[in-house]
Amino acid sequence: MDTEHSGTRPAAWRDDATAGDDSPYAGRPIVGDEHRYRTLTYEVTGRIARITFDRPEHGNAITMDTPGELAHAVERADLDPRVHVMVVSGRGKGFCGGYDLSVLDEGGVVAEGGARPDTGTPLDPMVQARNHNPRGTWDPMVDYQMMSRCNRGFASLLYANKPTVAKLHGFAVAGGTDIALFADQIVCADDTKIGYPPTRVWGIPAAGMWAHRLGDQRAKRLLFTGDCLTGRQAVEWGLAVESWPADELDDRTEALLHRISQVPINQLVMAKLALNSALLAQGVANSAMISTVFDGISRHTREGYAFQTRAATAGFREAVRERDEPFGDGKSPAKSTPG
Repeated sequence: MDTEHSGTRPAAWRDDATAGDDSPYAGRPIVGDEHRYRTLTYEVTGRIARITFDRPEHGNAITMDTPGELAHAVERADLDPRVHVMVVSGRGKGFCGGYDLSVLDEGGVVAEGGARPDTGTPLDPMVQARNHNPRGTWDPMVDYQMMSRCNRGFASLLYANKPTVAKLHGFAVAGGTDIALFADQIVCADDTKIGYPPTRVWGIPAAGMWAHRLGDQRAKRLLFTGDCLTGRQAVEWGLAVESWPADELDDRTEALLHRISQVPINQLVMAKLALNSALLAQGVANSAMISTVFDGISRHTREGYAFQTRAATAGFREAVRERDEPFGDGKSPAKSTPG
């Protein structure tokens, strides 16, 4: 059957990848546009896939479900011929406040829906709670098996073929930055709090992306102090590409997503692969491996155990207040931002 060649149509390169009889996807079924996971939602509108963390009552804290669900949603968008770009954001007051530390409270671990596929594995919250018992023996590789898989899920944003954008508001701290820094582009509200305060005690950024995104000097400035940047400073430092007043963030992000979405998918994929080749040559995978091991060690030093025990006896909020008070930002995030 004769078909109209795309070269005969005006600006056919802007057609949807599924449009026209000459498309390899012509006549094939379209996958679903929406899906709800335990910790996030997935939706496709036009050429944009929207991945939204959906635990606002918990600050969108990371659970053992989050990395796998994020990776699954990213892969779904990556293979959808309608999608040109993905955006990951958080519902509620902030992007992501880090890990849900109830995973380390053995008495507080409650399995949802009975036995799960990861029960009895290093991803089992009960297993990790026991492996974090200050009175027990810590197995660093049980810790690594869990945390490296978290990194693997978050890194799907970097290793996806298509562009990924992280839209940050409110806060993106601790483990939340492990996610955001894997995105190809970061857009944030001016007043977003971005940083990794746990480097003060009980944590090292497992993703290992800070030096790759900021360079040696600036990464050390933040991680040696646990200080945070505002969204506006993140742009000045080169961590983010755009920062806007909070009430303009949605519209400005949509404008960027729209511009990216006008470029053919194959052009976007080739551009990302070419640029990632330089980034990955810096040793991103090696940085993640080393940082993940050190993150585990930091939670099992004398100081790390002191913090964990203090959190268990006085409450996590009090332990964090005591951690941050000498830096002048126990209550006011603005005081922790470097000039």
